[in-house]
Amino acid sequence: MSSYKVLSQQKFESDGYAIVPIRMEDRHAIMQWRNEQIYHLRQEKPLTKEAQDNYFNEVVAKLFKQGQPEQILFSYLKDGECIGYGGLVHINWIDKNAEISFIMKTSLEEEQFEFHWITYLSLIEKVAFEELKLHKIFTYAFDLRPRLYISLEKSGFRKEAQLSEHSLFDGKYIDVLIHAKYKNNLLLREATLCDLDITYQWANDNTVRAYAYNQNKISKEAHSEWFTNKLKSDDCKYFILEENYHQAGSIRFDIENDQQTAKISYLVDPKFVGKGYGTFLMEKGVAKLINSNASVASVYGHVLKENLASIKIFEKLGYKITSESDSELKFEKKLK
Repeated sequence: MSSYKVLSQQKFESDGYAIVPIRMEDRHAIMQWRNEQIYHLRQEKPLTKEAQDNYFNEVVAKLFKQGQPEQILFSYLKDGECIGYGGLVHINWIDKNAEISFIMKTSLEEEQFEFHWITYLSLIEKVAFEELKLHKIFTYAFDLRPRLYISLEKSGFRKEAQLSEHSLFDGKYIDVLIHAKYKNNLLLREATLCDLDITYQWANDNTVRAYAYNQNKISKEAHSEWFTNKLKSDDCKYFILEENYHQAGSIRFDIENDQQTAKISYLVDPKFVGKGYGTFLMEKGVAKLINSNASVASVYGHVLKENLASIKIFEKLGYKITSESDSELKFEKKLK
């Protein structure tokens, strides 16, 4: 098997599926699948065996030796059998982004389309983000394949652009859709009504509730009223943390004392615990608070004594203990 100079790891696998540097032996099967699926590809005419052989000998063979190849192609395997192929193409080594390509064996498309796309994406992300340290990967697809967009969104990609009437197809102009994903893309944004359901889930999650001031279960009606009022209030700043477009936590500031003080309440979704997001929420949240309300002079938070993770975060960020009870500590930090 050939190997890529640019990669320290050549095989990426999960549950019997793997991608390996594209194999010469798979070239004619790949040609057949491309010809069968030409309708959604940027391919002007059916490939011939001669053209495919020339491409592998004159283009693909050179990719393995290059330090920064324009594309890196893989055979997609199930227990060693090639059932698809794809890779990272149009690689921009300066801006650290690349387009994703993937085609599966045509007979798999009807029943297993979503499964194989999601499996393949999980493998190619390891190449892009862990091996190559790219910042962004994206798909460029004719607006012909609604099942593809579902698979992408389930894998954490988000529609980034729609290019109207961008390509001529079968005598008419069609749109092109671009979906993208970023490496460890963290975003702290203002909460909206779209976050009602997830914040309700967090409010009643046993792990979250264990360290909450109020540990009683909350009804959906009560939470809806509370959440809506918080969004409307001029004395509340409420932010949601997203990782690759998935809600991962929140931080809220309830502003008191004539806009001089703000009480902190934050949480990390249990699925995202252990990634340092508590620290990120505290640092970026306070920065956003300062930008939106310059009059706030101090922030504070109450932490249960058994919540060692939060205690460490407050201490690391320079908060001081200003009061203590049998069960909790009050941390405070001056901003001015």
